[in-house]
Amino acid sequence: MDKCVTLTVLLSVVAAVLQPQVNCTSFSLKKVRNLQVQGFDWKNCGQPDVPAVLKTLTLSPDPIAIPGDLTASATGSTSVELAAPLSLNVILEKEVAGFWVKVPCVEELGSCHYQDACDILNQLIPPGQDCPEPLHTYGLPCRCPFKAGSYSLPQSDFYLPYVELPYWLTNGNYRVQGVLASQGKELGCLKVSLSIHSN
Repeated sequence: MDKCVTLTVLLSVVAAVLQPQVNCTSFSLKKVRNLQVQGFDWKNCGQPDVPAVLKTLTLSPDPIAIPGDLTASATGSTSVELAAPLSLNVILEKEVAGFWVKVPCVEELGSCHYQDACDILNQLIPPGQDCPEPLHTYGLPCRCPFKAGSYSLPQSDFYLPYVELPYWLTNGNYRVQGVLASQGKELGCLKVSLSIHSN
């Protein structure tokens, strides 16, 4: 799932966890001045024959500073077109006292099921707008549908701005699993683990 599909899965997972459009006043959102993400790791978690897979993903530096600069490259492929509706099932776990605890879905944050990941992408990048850089430069799509084929994001630089996070998501070790499906058939699965530290 080339750069586009790769980033689609990643954006969908990230958007599901940190979806900026959600009204989260009950979460006591706070603007994080200095945030570090370290120990970022990922792997495919689907069956060997799932159509959408992430082949490579490299992020630097480690730790990743937010706000700050990020360098990323990725490759992937999908053997089928990825078109709406694409359901996304997210499981978010946080390590607490040595045990992994599932974070419940509250106000569309946490371990949630989303009816259509394409809608999430449309909220992040409204239809009619150009895809953000560097996707635009490389001619990569940023919203559904994603045609079958291979995708590649050459090493590219991004700036990560300040973020607002729920108080419970500002420090700790996390695991996130995202399963993309269509009409009950699993299309791809990605697991991400990372540590978040802020002050």
